Amino acid sequence: MMALRFVTAGESHGPALTAILEGMPAGLALAPAELAIELQRRQTGSGTGDRLAKGIENDAPQIMAGVMNGVTTGAPIAMQIVNRDHQNWKGRSVTAYAVPRPGHADLAAAIKYGYDDFRYSLERASARETAARVAVGGVCRKLLSTFGISVGGYVASIGGVNGAFEHLSFEERVAAARSSMTGCPDPEASQKIDEAIDEARAAGDTLGGVLEVMVVGLPVGLGSFATWEQRLDSRLAAAVMGLPAQKAFEIGEALSNTERKGTKAHDQIRLDGSHITRTSNRSGGLEGGITNGLPLVVRSYMKPISTTLTSQKSVNIPNNTNADTVYERSDICPVPRAVVIIEAAVCYVLAGALLEKLGGDSIEEMRPRFDALRKLDVNELNISAEDKVFWP
Repeated sequence: MMALRFVTAGESHGPALTAILEGMPAGLALAPAELAIELQRRQTGSGTGDRLAKGIENDAPQIMAGVMNGVTTGAPIAMQIVNRDHQNWKGRSVTAYAVPRPGHADLAAAIKYGYDDFRYSLERASARETAARVAVGGVCRKLLSTFGISVGGYVASIGGVNGAFEHLSFEERVAAARSSMTGCPDPEASQKIDEAIDEARAAGDTLGGVLEVMVVGLPVGLGSFATWEQRLDSRLAAAVMGLPAQKAFEIGEALSNTERKGTKAHDQIRLDGSHITRTSNRSGGLEGGITNGLPLVVRSYMKPISTTLTSQKSVNIPNNTNADTVYERSDICPVPRAVVIIEAAVCYVLAGALLEKLGGDSIEEMRPRFDALRKLDVNELNISAEDKVFWP
Protein backbone atom coordinates (compact mmCIF):
# COMPACT_ATOMS: atom_id res chain seq x y z
CA MET A 1 0.00 0.00 0.00
CA MET A 2 1.32 3.44 -0.90
CA ALA A 3 1.39 6.49 1.37
CA LEU A 4 -1.71 8.65 1.57
CA ARG A 5 -1.42 11.81 -0.51
CA PHE A 6 -3.63 14.31 -2.29
CA VAL A 7 -3.48 17.09 -4.85
CA THR A 8 -6.00 19.79 -5.67
CA ALA A 9 -6.48 21.89 -8.80
CA GLY A 10 -8.68 24.81 -9.72
CA GLU A 11 -9.07 28.56 -9.40
CA SER A 12 -11.43 30.61 -7.27
CA HIS A 13 -13.63 31.66 -10.21
CA GLY A 14 -12.71 28.86 -12.63
CA PRO A 15 -15.08 26.08 -13.76
CA ALA A 16 -14.46 23.73 -10.82
CA LEU A 17 -12.20 22.56 -8.04
CA THR A 18 -10.78 19.06 -8.29
CA ALA A 19 -9.16 16.87 -5.65
CA ILE A 20 -7.48 13.49 -6.08
CA LEU A 21 -6.79 11.41 -2.97
CA GLU A 22 -4.46 8.46 -3.39
CA GLY A 23 -3.72 5.64 -0.94
CA MET A 24 -7.14 5.19 0.66
CA PRO A 25 -7.81 1.48 1.32
CA ALA A 26 -10.65 -0.47 -0.22
CA GLY A 27 -13.88 -1.17 1.60
CA LEU A 28 -14.58 2.22 3.18
CA ALA A 29 -18.26 3.12 2.87
CA LEU A 30 -18.47 6.62 1.41
CA ALA A 31 -21.33 8.73 0.05
CA PRO A 32 -21.28 12.23 -1.50
CA ALA A 33 -23.85 13.33 1.09
CA GLU A 34 -21.31 12.76 3.87
CA LEU A 35 -18.83 15.07 2.16
CA ALA A 36 -21.57 17.62 1.46
CA ILE A 37 -22.17 17.96 5.21
CA GLU A 38 -18.53 18.95 5.67
CA LEU A 39 -18.69 21.47 2.84
CA GLN A 40 -21.89 22.98 4.19
CA ARG A 41 -20.08 23.67 7.47
CA ARG A 42 -17.45 25.56 5.47
CA GLN A 43 -20.16 27.78 3.99
CA THR A 44 -21.83 28.98 7.19
CA GLY A 45 -20.77 31.19 10.06
CA SER A 46 -20.61 34.74 11.31
CA GLY A 47 -18.54 37.10 9.17
CA THR A 48 -19.10 35.46 5.78
CA GLY A 49 -18.92 37.50 2.59
CA ASP A 50 -21.47 37.86 -0.21
CA ARG A 51 -20.26 34.83 -2.16
CA LEU A 52 -21.67 32.59 0.55
CA ALA A 53 -24.15 34.85 2.33
CA LYS A 54 -26.06 35.42 -0.93
CA GLY A 55 -25.88 31.77 -1.97
CA ILE A 56 -23.62 32.38 -4.96
CA GLU A 57 -21.85 29.13 -4.09
CA ASN A 58 -23.63 26.06 -2.73
CA ASP A 59 -21.00 23.36 -2.82
CA ALA A 60 -22.08 19.82 -3.66
CA PRO A 61 -19.12 17.48 -4.19
CA GLN A 62 -19.23 14.87 -6.90
CA ILE A 63 -17.23 11.66 -6.52
CA MET A 64 -15.86 11.02 -10.00
CA ALA A 65 -13.70 7.94 -9.40
CA GLY A 66 -12.43 5.52 -6.77
CA VAL A 67 -15.84 4.71 -5.25
CA MET A 68 -18.17 2.03 -6.63
CA ASN A 69 -21.35 0.67 -5.11
CA GLY A 70 -20.86 3.08 -2.22
CA VAL A 71 -17.43 1.85 -1.12
CA THR A 72 -13.85 2.80 -1.94
CA THR A 73 -12.04 0.48 -4.34
CA GLY A 74 -8.45 1.24 -3.35
CA ALA A 75 -7.96 3.27 -6.54
CA PRO A 76 -7.39 7.05 -6.45
CA ILE A 77 -10.51 8.94 -5.37
CA ALA A 78 -11.35 11.88 -7.63
CA MET A 79 -13.75 14.56 -6.41
CA GLN A 80 -15.07 17.67 -8.13
CA ILE A 81 -16.80 20.78 -6.81
CA VAL A 82 -18.41 22.95 -9.48
CA ASN A 83 -17.98 26.72 -9.07
CA ARG A 84 -21.44 28.10 -9.76
CA ASP A 85 -19.99 31.62 -9.78
CA HIS A 86 -17.94 30.70 -12.86
CA GLN A 87 -20.90 31.54 -15.11
CA ASN A 88 -20.61 35.16 -13.97
CA TRP A 89 -16.99 35.26 -15.19
CA LYS A 90 -17.02 33.10 -18.31
CA GLY A 91 -16.46 35.14 -21.47
CA ARG A 92 -16.33 38.39 -19.54
CA SER A 93 -13.58 40.98 -19.95
CA VAL A 94 -12.05 41.47 -16.50
CA THR A 95 -10.40 44.72 -15.42
CA ALA A 96 -6.66 44.31 -14.88
CA TYR A 97 -5.73 43.71 -11.24
CA ALA A 98 -2.71 45.98 -10.99
CA VAL A 99 -2.54 46.97 -7.31
CA PRO A 100 -1.14 44.26 -5.00
CA ARG A 101 -2.69 43.78 -1.54
CA PRO A 102 -0.43 43.86 1.53
CA GLY A 103 -0.42 40.44 3.16
CA HIS A 104 -1.53 38.51 0.06
CA ALA A 105 0.45 36.46 -2.46
CA ASP A 106 -0.07 39.11 -5.17
CA LEU A 107 3.27 40.90 -5.32
CA ALA A 108 5.68 38.09 -4.42
CA ALA A 109 3.98 35.68 -6.85
CA ALA A 110 4.10 38.18 -9.72
CA ILE A 111 7.83 38.65 -9.18
CA LYS A 112 8.39 34.90 -8.88
CA TYR A 113 6.37 33.82 -11.94
CA GLY A 114 6.51 36.93 -14.13
CA TYR A 115 2.75 37.46 -14.24
CA ASP A 116 1.32 40.49 -16.06
CA ASP A 117 -1.80 40.54 -13.84
CA PHE A 118 -2.10 39.87 -10.12
CA ARG A 119 -5.26 37.83 -10.73
CA TYR A 120 -3.19 34.82 -11.81
CA SER A 121 -2.00 34.32 -8.24
CA LEU A 122 -5.15 35.69 -6.61
CA GLU A 123 -7.27 32.96 -8.18
CA ARG A 124 -5.17 30.05 -6.92
CA ALA A 125 -4.00 31.55 -3.62
CA SER A 126 -7.62 32.22 -2.66
CA ALA A 127 -9.09 30.28 0.25
CA ARG A 128 -11.69 28.98 -2.21
CA GLU A 129 -9.23 26.11 -2.81
CA THR A 130 -9.86 24.89 0.74
CA ALA A 131 -13.25 23.55 -0.36
CA ALA A 132 -11.34 20.76 -2.12
CA ARG A 133 -9.26 20.13 1.00
CA VAL A 134 -12.42 19.86 3.08
CA ALA A 135 -13.65 17.16 0.69
CA VAL A 136 -10.36 15.29 1.12
CA GLY A 137 -10.60 15.73 4.88
CA GLY A 138 -14.13 14.34 4.81
CA VAL A 139 -12.89 11.07 3.32
CA CYS A 140 -10.11 10.91 5.90
CA ARG A 141 -12.54 11.66 8.72
CA LYS A 142 -14.68 8.71 7.60
CA LEU A 143 -11.64 6.41 7.80
CA LEU A 144 -10.77 7.64 11.30
CA SER A 145 -14.35 7.29 12.55
CA THR A 146 -14.37 3.68 11.33
CA PHE A 147 -11.78 3.03 14.04
CA GLY A 148 -13.51 5.06 16.74
CA ILE A 149 -11.42 8.22 16.31
CA SER A 150 -13.35 11.50 16.59
CA VAL A 151 -12.12 14.91 15.39
CA GLY A 152 -13.83 18.13 16.45
CA GLY A 153 -12.92 21.80 16.39
CA TYR A 154 -14.19 25.14 17.60
CA VAL A 155 -13.27 28.81 17.80
CA ALA A 156 -11.20 29.73 20.86
CA SER A 157 -11.10 33.48 20.19
CA ILE A 158 -11.83 36.13 17.58
CA GLY A 159 -10.64 39.72 17.60
CA GLY A 160 -9.28 39.40 21.14
CA VAL A 161 -12.53 37.99 22.57
CA ASN A 162 -11.59 34.71 24.29
CA GLY A 163 -13.97 31.85 25.00
CA ALA A 164 -13.99 29.98 28.32
CA PHE A 165 -14.78 26.29 27.82
CA GLU A 166 -12.17 24.38 29.84
CA HIS A 167 -14.97 22.93 32.00
CA LEU A 168 -16.69 21.37 28.97
CA SER A 169 -16.04 17.86 27.68
CA PHE A 170 -14.96 17.24 24.10
CA GLU A 171 -18.49 16.30 23.10
CA GLU A 172 -19.96 19.36 24.83
CA ARG A 173 -17.48 21.71 23.16
CA VAL A 174 -18.16 20.36 19.70
CA ALA A 175 -21.94 20.34 20.15
CA ALA A 176 -21.96 23.92 21.45
CA ALA A 177 -19.68 25.08 18.63
CA ARG A 178 -21.82 23.43 15.95
CA SER A 179 -24.92 25.22 17.25
CA SER A 180 -23.24 28.64 17.25
CA MET A 181 -22.75 30.84 14.19
CA THR A 182 -19.43 32.00 15.63
CA GLY A 183 -18.21 28.43 16.22
CA CYS A 184 -17.35 29.32 19.82
CA PRO A 185 -18.61 26.96 22.58
CA ASP A 186 -18.91 29.83 25.08
CA PRO A 187 -22.31 31.58 24.62
CA GLU A 188 -21.24 34.80 26.34
CA ALA A 189 -18.04 35.07 24.31
CA SER A 190 -19.98 34.14 21.17
CA GLN A 191 -22.26 37.14 21.60
CA LYS A 192 -19.28 39.46 22.06
CA ILE A 193 -17.61 37.95 18.99
CA ASP A 194 -20.70 38.68 16.89
CA GLU A 195 -20.59 42.27 18.11
CA ALA A 196 -16.89 42.54 17.23
CA ILE A 197 -17.59 41.19 13.73
CA ASP A 198 -20.41 43.70 13.23
CA GLU A 199 -18.07 46.50 14.31
CA ALA A 200 -15.38 45.33 11.90
CA ARG A 201 -17.93 45.12 9.07
CA ALA A 202 -19.10 48.67 9.76
CA ALA A 203 -15.49 49.87 9.79
CA GLY A 204 -14.65 48.07 6.54
CA ASP A 205 -12.10 45.91 8.33
CA THR A 206 -11.41 42.23 9.00
CA LEU A 207 -10.75 40.02 12.05
CA GLY A 208 -8.60 36.98 12.80
CA GLY A 209 -8.64 34.53 15.67
CA VAL A 210 -7.59 31.24 17.22
CA LEU A 211 -9.02 27.83 16.36
CA GLU A 212 -8.67 24.67 18.42
CA VAL A 213 -9.07 21.07 17.28
CA MET A 214 -9.30 18.05 19.59
CA VAL A 215 -9.02 14.40 18.63
CA VAL A 216 -10.16 11.58 20.92
CA GLY A 217 -9.81 7.83 20.50
CA LEU A 218 -6.30 7.86 19.02
CA PRO A 219 -4.17 4.81 19.75
CA VAL A 220 -0.71 5.11 21.23
CA GLY A 221 2.07 5.02 18.67
CA LEU A 222 1.10 7.07 15.62
CA GLY A 223 4.08 9.00 14.29
CA SER A 224 7.72 8.48 15.26
CA PHE A 225 10.69 10.19 16.88
CA ALA A 226 13.08 8.53 14.41
CA THR A 227 13.25 11.26 11.75
CA TRP A 228 11.97 14.81 11.53
CA GLU A 229 9.48 14.07 8.76
CA GLN A 230 7.94 11.20 10.73
CA ARG A 231 7.22 13.32 13.79
CA LEU A 232 3.51 13.96 13.99
CA ASP A 233 4.22 17.44 15.36
CA SER A 234 5.91 18.56 12.16
CA ARG A 235 3.37 16.87 9.91
CA LEU A 236 0.42 18.48 11.65
CA ALA A 237 2.12 21.87 11.65
CA ALA A 238 2.90 21.63 7.93
CA ALA A 239 -0.66 20.64 7.01
CA VAL A 240 -2.27 23.40 9.07
CA MET A 241 0.27 26.11 8.22
CA GLY A 242 -0.18 25.22 4.55
CA LEU A 243 -3.70 26.66 4.74
CA PRO A 244 -4.34 30.31 3.82
CA ALA A 245 -3.96 32.92 6.60
CA GLN A 246 -2.74 30.46 9.26
CA LYS A 247 0.31 32.10 10.82
CA ALA A 248 1.12 30.15 14.00
CA PHE A 249 0.56 26.64 15.30
CA GLU A 250 0.47 25.22 18.82
CA ILE A 251 0.28 21.73 20.30
CA GLY A 252 -1.21 21.36 23.77
CA GLU A 253 -0.21 24.13 26.17
CA ALA A 254 3.00 24.95 24.31
CA LEU A 255 2.78 28.72 24.76
CA SER A 256 1.91 28.70 28.46
CA ASN A 257 4.48 25.95 29.06
CA THR A 258 7.21 28.41 28.07
CA GLU A 259 6.38 30.32 31.27
CA ARG A 260 6.40 27.24 33.52
CA LYS A 261 9.27 25.37 35.13
CA GLY A 262 9.95 21.89 33.82
CA THR A 263 8.41 20.20 36.84
CA LYS A 264 5.14 22.02 36.15
CA ALA A 265 5.09 21.77 32.35
CA HIS A 266 4.85 18.01 31.83
CA ASP A 267 2.20 15.36 32.35
CA GLN A 268 3.10 13.19 35.34
CA ILE A 269 2.73 9.43 34.83
CA ARG A 270 0.83 7.31 37.36
CA LEU A 271 -0.56 3.79 37.71
CA ASP A 272 -4.22 2.97 38.23
CA GLY A 273 -4.03 -0.75 38.74
CA SER A 274 -2.13 -1.86 35.64
CA HIS A 275 -3.43 1.07 33.58
CA ILE A 276 -1.00 3.92 32.88
CA THR A 277 -2.58 7.33 33.44
CA ARG A 278 -1.59 11.02 33.40
CA THR A 279 -2.38 13.84 35.79
CA SER A 280 -2.77 16.41 32.98
CA ASN A 281 -2.53 16.84 29.21
CA ARG A 282 -0.26 19.83 28.73
CA SER A 283 1.56 17.96 25.96
CA GLY A 284 -1.60 17.90 23.88
CA GLY A 285 -1.40 14.15 23.31
CA LEU A 286 2.02 14.12 21.63
CA GLU A 287 5.41 13.23 23.09
CA GLY A 288 8.48 12.81 20.92
CA GLY A 289 6.33 13.19 17.82
CA ILE A 290 4.23 10.16 18.83
CA THR A 291 0.62 9.97 20.04
CA ASN A 292 0.60 8.98 23.72
CA GLY A 293 -3.03 7.97 24.14
CA LEU A 294 -4.27 11.29 25.50
CA PRO A 295 -6.54 13.56 23.42
CA LEU A 296 -4.67 15.41 20.70
CA VAL A 297 -5.08 19.18 21.08
CA VAL A 298 -3.81 21.64 18.47
CA ARG A 299 -4.40 25.34 17.88
CA SER A 300 -4.01 27.47 14.81
CA TYR A 301 -3.63 31.24 14.85
CA MET A 302 -5.32 32.91 11.89
CA LYS A 303 -4.48 36.44 10.81
CA PRO A 304 -7.14 38.93 9.68
CA ILE A 305 -7.46 38.41 5.93
CA SER A 306 -5.74 40.97 3.74
CA THR A 307 -8.68 41.88 1.49
CA THR A 308 -10.31 44.79 3.31
CA LEU A 309 -13.15 47.10 2.30
CA THR A 310 -11.17 49.99 3.74
CA SER A 311 -8.30 50.53 1.32
CA GLN A 312 -4.66 50.01 2.28
CA LYS A 313 -1.56 51.68 0.91
CA SER A 314 0.03 49.99 -2.10
CA VAL A 315 1.30 50.80 -5.59
CA ASN A 316 -0.17 50.72 -9.09
CA ILE A 317 2.52 48.83 -11.00
CA PRO A 318 1.59 49.80 -14.63
CA ASN A 319 1.20 53.47 -13.65
CA ASN A 320 4.32 53.45 -11.47
CA THR A 321 2.46 55.40 -8.77
CA ASN A 322 1.44 55.00 -5.15
CA ALA A 323 -2.17 53.84 -4.93
CA ASP A 324 -4.86 52.44 -2.66
CA THR A 325 -5.88 48.80 -2.84
CA VAL A 326 -9.03 47.81 -4.73
CA TYR A 327 -11.62 45.72 -2.85
CA GLU A 328 -12.19 42.15 -4.01
CA ARG A 329 -15.26 40.42 -2.55
CA SER A 330 -14.28 38.58 0.64
CA ASP A 331 -15.24 37.67 4.21
CA ILE A 332 -15.09 40.02 7.17
CA CYS A 333 -14.06 37.15 9.46
CA PRO A 334 -13.52 33.67 8.00
CA VAL A 335 -12.48 32.17 11.36
CA PRO A 336 -15.81 30.36 12.08
CA ARG A 337 -15.76 28.79 8.60
CA ALA A 338 -12.12 27.80 9.04
CA VAL A 339 -12.93 25.32 11.83
CA VAL A 340 -13.86 22.53 9.41
CA ILE A 341 -10.85 23.41 7.24
CA ILE A 342 -8.41 22.96 10.12
CA GLU A 343 -10.22 19.74 11.06
CA ALA A 344 -9.75 18.51 7.48
CA ALA A 345 -5.99 19.12 7.61
CA VAL A 346 -5.74 17.26 10.92
CA CYS A 347 -7.87 14.37 9.62
CA TYR A 348 -5.61 14.01 6.58
CA VAL A 349 -2.42 13.79 8.64
CA LEU A 350 -3.89 11.36 11.17
CA ALA A 351 -5.41 9.14 8.48
CA GLY A 352 -2.00 8.91 6.83
CA ALA A 353 -0.30 8.09 10.14
CA LEU A 354 -2.91 5.42 10.91
CA LEU A 355 -2.43 3.79 7.51
CA GLU A 356 1.34 3.79 8.01
CA LYS A 357 0.93 2.15 11.41
CA LEU A 358 -1.51 -0.55 10.33
CA GLY A 359 -0.73 -1.17 6.66
CA GLY A 360 -3.21 -3.16 4.63
CA ASP A 361 -5.01 -2.64 1.34
CA SER A 362 -8.53 -2.86 2.78
CA ILE A 363 -10.50 -1.98 5.89
CA GLU A 364 -10.93 -5.71 6.45
CA GLU A 365 -7.15 -6.14 6.73
CA MET A 366 -6.71 -3.08 8.93
CA ARG A 367 -9.33 -3.84 11.57
CA PRO A 368 -7.66 -6.81 13.34
CA ARG A 369 -4.33 -4.97 13.28
CA PHE A 370 -5.93 -1.98 14.98
CA ASP A 371 -7.49 -4.20 17.64
CA ALA A 372 -4.09 -5.78 18.30
CA LEU A 373 -2.27 -2.48 18.98
CA ARG A 374 -0.62 -2.21 22.40
CA LYS A 375 -2.60 -0.34 25.03
CA LEU A 376 -1.64 1.86 28.01
CA ASP A 377 -1.15 -1.13 30.30
CA VAL A 378 2.06 -2.17 32.07
CA ASN A 379 1.38 -5.79 31.15
CA GLU A 380 1.74 -4.93 27.46
CA LEU A 381 5.20 -3.37 27.82
CA ASN A 382 8.43 -5.32 27.32
CA ILE A 383 10.66 -3.16 29.54
CA SER A 384 13.16 -5.18 31.61
CA ALA A 385 15.27 -4.25 34.64
CA GLU A 386 18.45 -5.83 33.23
CA ASP A 387 21.58 -3.77 32.51
CA LYS A 388 22.65 -3.70 28.88
CA VAL A 389 25.78 -2.90 26.89
CA PHE A 390 24.40 -0.93 23.96
CA TRP A 391 27.71 -0.22 22.18
CA PRO A 392 30.19 -3.08 22.83
